[in-house]
Amino acid sequence: MMSEAVGTGRRGGAIVGFLFLLWVCGLVATAVWWVGIGLEQWSASYGDQPGEFEDFRRRASLALLVAALVATVGPALLALVAYRLRLVRTAVVFLVLTVVIAVPAVPFAVLAGRDLDPAPAVTTPGPPGHCVEHSGGDTRCPGG
Repeated sequence: MMSEAVGTGRRGGAIVGFLFLLWVCGLVATAVWWVGIGLEQWSASYGDQPGEFEDFRRRASLALLVAALVATVGPALLALVAYRLRLVRTAVVFLVLTVVIAVPAVPFAVLAGRDLDPAPAVTTPGPPGHCVEHSGGDTRCPGG
């Protein structure tokens, strides 16, 4: 009975280790993506196209939102897998890491989400789309 528990723990350690490496690679990939967008924006700052910066801002916000999600969901998933594999201490470590990362990541995610869905632009009303009579009986509508 004891050898079964030890075998499961060793196998579980490899699975948790692989998931940890996958999580770190995801963090590195999102960081490289975000820095790449920043370098593109720096390069475009010497150009003449004014609408280009809004696209960079939106893409950077998306990258920051994805990074916050990867940073928070990764350790939570690792804690769940470790707990299911009966690696309780490892699960507790990753659960604490999830809380420590989520505290600063959630405000960044909220701000990035706001940048992805900006408020609609204020529009000025145009001329009416129908005929409007003026006082005094003078109508300038087509057809009288």
